[in-house]
Amino acid sequence: MPQTDARLTGAAPRARLRRWTELRPSAPHLRLRWWTELPLIVLVYASYSAGRLLARGDTDSAVDHGLEILRVEKALHLNAEHPLNRLFTREAWLGVPADFWYASLHYLVTPVILVWLFRSRATLYRAARTWLMTSTLIGLIGFTLMPTCPPRLLSAGHGFVDTMAQYSSYGWWGGEASAPRGLGGMTNQYAAMPSLHVGWSLWCGVMLWRHGRSRVVRLAGIAYPLLTTIVVMGTANHYFLDAVAGVTVMGAGLLLTPLVTRLADRAKSLLGTWVPWLTGASHDANSPVVSAGCQTSTGERIPRQRESRTGPGADPGGPPTDAGDGAADWDLPSSSEAGSLGKTR
Repeated sequence: MPQTDARLTGAAPRARLRRWTELRPSAPHLRLRWWTELPLIVLVYASYSAGRLLARGDTDSAVDHGLEILRVEKALHLNAEHPLNRLFTREAWLGVPADFWYASLHYLVTPVILVWLFRSRATLYRAARTWLMTSTLIGLIGFTLMPTCPPRLLSAGHGFVDTMAQYSSYGWWGGEASAPRGLGGMTNQYAAMPSLHVGWSLWCGVMLWRHGRSRVVRLAGIAYPLLTTIVVMGTANHYFLDAVAGVTVMGAGLLLTPLVTRLADRAKSLLGTWVPWLTGASHDANSPVVSAGCQTSTGERIPRQRESRTGPGADPGGPPTDAGDGAADWDLPSSSEAGSLGKTR
């Protein structure tokens, strides 16, 4: 049968976009170490938190930005915040869990999924972590360029109620922010645009959906970002357009992930000359001992010695067998590994 030209069907552009946005697995030999990953994550989050504080901006301009968002939403007939906020304010059985959701899951679910990926999806962890960090830093740029007053801090005449303040006696947060009581002054309350609560929850949802093995986990990957979007609006912490901006930021971070990864590899190779532990190598380059799975250099594997073994029931004329357990081979991944990697393509 004649083959259809991919350029005529539009398949080629779609394939290029898919290759560009795909979170590619890392090479198996690039094993990341927790003692280098943990400081990196702490450093990025500390920089993000400090940047939020430094980018507080002027209160008047933040209020003006918030009111402008309301005007745009009104023109577009988008008014989900008001009915949700009235519902959460009137029904404590909805408002209190929503406040707990907003004040806690953002800081719990994300690191838990990072650890899960690091331990059980090691080849996918680096790309996923880079996507999250890149998007977070883009969000910080948004806070700096456009400080925005959240709905709950607008004057009462705009019809919003601060549920965090209303239900503060139920939780550990104070009336001024979702931070623990007494620490509200250490947060930037005018960092509503974009909503990284929505952005991070979307990242978590994608990880659960793509790499979860059970239907329940994959359904949780769908529900978590959707419920988080409802929560941030119902508690009057974000506008609908803040949520849209959070999704947009995550999309931009995903597109930039391949570039950031290449730049990080280049910087790592340069720094590794002076700081060897940055390469994550776990073997001594001067060691004369060769064992299964060792490497002489990055990307070069030494095959295990093959020996001829005969025993009861063995064919003396048969081919030699691998030394060791014989169950693993550097050239042939196990069926489970092949299946997991296949899902990412």
